[in-house]
Amino acid sequence: MNQRYSNFLIGLIVFCVPVFVHAQTSATPQCNTAAEKAACQVLLQQTLDEEAQAQQQLTAAQGQSASLSQAIAVLTAKIKKAQLDIKAENLLIQTLGNDIQDKTKHIVDLQSHVDKGKQTLGDLLRKTHEIDAYSLPEVLLSQSTVAGFFSDVDAFDSLQQSLENTFTMLRADEASTSAEKDALTARQNKEMDAKYAIQQQESAIAADQKQQTQLLSISKGNEKAYNSLVAQKAAAAGQIRAALFNLAGGSNPIPFGTALQYAQSASTKTGVPPAFLLAILKQESNLGGNVGKCYLTNANTGAGVYVTNGTVVSNVMKPGRDVPIFLNITKSLGLDPYQTVVSCQLGGLGWGGAMGPAQFIPSTWTLLSDRVGTALGISDTPNPWNPAHAIMAEALFMEDLGANSSSYTAQKNAACKYYSGQACGYVSGATSYGNSVLNLAYFNSNSIQSQIDQLQ
Repeated sequence: MNQRYSNFLIGLIVFCVPVFVHAQTSATPQCNTAAEKAACQVLLQQTLDEEAQAQQQLTAAQGQSASLSQAIAVLTAKIKKAQLDIKAENLLIQTLGNDIQDKTKHIVDLQSHVDKGKQTLGDLLRKTHEIDAYSLPEVLLSQSTVAGFFSDVDAFDSLQQSLENTFTMLRADEASTSAEKDALTARQNKEMDAKYAIQQQESAIAADQKQQTQLLSISKGNEKAYNSLVAQKAAAAGQIRAALFNLAGGSNPIPFGTALQYAQSASTKTGVPPAFLLAILKQESNLGGNVGKCYLTNANTGAGVYVTNGTVVSNVMKPGRDVPIFLNITKSLGLDPYQTVVSCQLGGLGWGGAMGPAQFIPSTWTLLSDRVGTALGISDTPNPWNPAHAIMAEALFMEDLGANSSSYTAQKNAACKYYSGQACGYVSGATSYGNSVLNLAYFNSNSIQSQIDQLQ
């Protein structure tokens, strides 16, 4: 299932028995009791084994020479694997659903125990304070016998021990609660990933079935009609490659095919999907008209001007953090620092100064520069305005943020961290940014992944 983004969004055609996805979903066995859970695990493993075999059949079919029969074989293998993927994901969701319910109940029980522990702790602290408030003479005078005094001392020692024990149990319960909550979050994320995988597979199957009639019609004719269809697809692929891919940071547009080559090369080094990398770049280029539209004019204050009209902008680049590094970068590249385009202050907040297609600020770029040079195998200074260098830097950075996972939630959180420095849900606007990136990458009719698939 690691190649789900590249395997199931190919806009081809299906020649197979119609697929009833929702019927399969409803037929998923229950996994409630221990015996049922064990049976589900066995069935899940069997399904995963069948899925691996289906992938081998698909790979073999794709390696054959191009012909109508080969196209049918590829589509048949592809739909079979999609069906098995959906079956496996539904089994996983069923298992996770019960685990999530159990975890949630356990967390509620633990939280109740923690609350009771805190109440007991409060009672013990108040009692200790009451005893500590008495002076030794008062305690002695309040006792009719020496034995009574030592009895109270023993009671106080017992109270102190109970207090220590309660502290220990409370800390353990709170640690256990935190661990259970982390485990619950991981299971919820895995369930969400499975649901989005099914969504992709269902969309792929629907697109394939929509074109089934066309292939059946061709199969009843001759190879000439099929060759015509292949030529049409080749022409469409050529148009996609030639289409311009706009980049941020004042860079000139480059052909989509060229951008894809850079992203695929970076993906090979880092494991971050090409569609995700290009979606980040596209999102950056569409942030607004003030991105990549400023010059730095004052190295001491970080002030600058708009390129278009010369209007003064106060916070183009942060002086202490970024300006000295920016001056070094431009000097090493032979660029005039005061005639090199950087981003303006965004929305009147913070600082601008982001460079090139991937919009790295100088202080972040310098942390990646050596790694970029190593990954590209170059001895020259990496250039943040060079699309190939910028995309490699973006891939390395996104790898550090966890985007080298096929998980939907991992990629979404990586996008949010790229935007705000934190996972989704903590900074205003970050979640919307993450959703927008994944929508551009995978989840619309003209997604970047669908364009990549049409080039295969």
